[in-house]
Amino acid sequence: MSRSALINIDSQQSFFHRDYWQEEDFPAFRQAISTLISGCQDLKVPVVDIFHVDDQGPFSLASGYVKAMPFLQHQADVIFQKHVHNAFTDTGLDLWLRKRDINHLIICGIRTEQCCETTARVASDLGYRVSFVSDAMLTFPMSWKGVTLDTATLRHRTETVLAGRFAQIQTVAECLESLS
Repeated sequence: MSRSALINIDSQQSFFHRDYWQEEDFPAFRQAISTLISGCQDLKVPVVDIFHVDDQGPFSLASGYVKAMPFLQHQADVIFQKHVHNAFTDTGLDLWLRKRDINHLIICGIRTEQCCETTARVASDLGYRVSFVSDAMLTFPMSWKGVTLDTATLRHRTETVLAGRFAQIQTVAECLESLS
């Protein structure tokens, strides 16, 4: 039998203070993640908030921005702070999940191709079944060597490399239906 937990990664105010912040995809993200969190709570699926913490800048505790985005009004079952891209290294998350016999992780949050993808890969390697709910994730365009990948391209690339290997790709609706 599967026991699930929702892992909400880095949906924190720190991002509002980064130079790459864009509002374009934010309304859809806000709606999708709110629906997912609410649906999981209605189904008694524990919600785990993960916040990224750096030594300085908008991700430092001193900044006051390492807290949930204002639209997120849920009460997390537990909160962990991370200092690397995945939610497991030195956080206590794995122990917390195993003590509760949780073997299925639903991943949402910010950034799709960074902390969300990295957490999905590590979770899979640790033996968890992973649902990657990318419509409840947010990311921003990235450039390297003169080529810019837009958010749709980054999402597609991430889904492609995870699907069938590290995670099941699901929409919010598909995820909530599978939990019912």
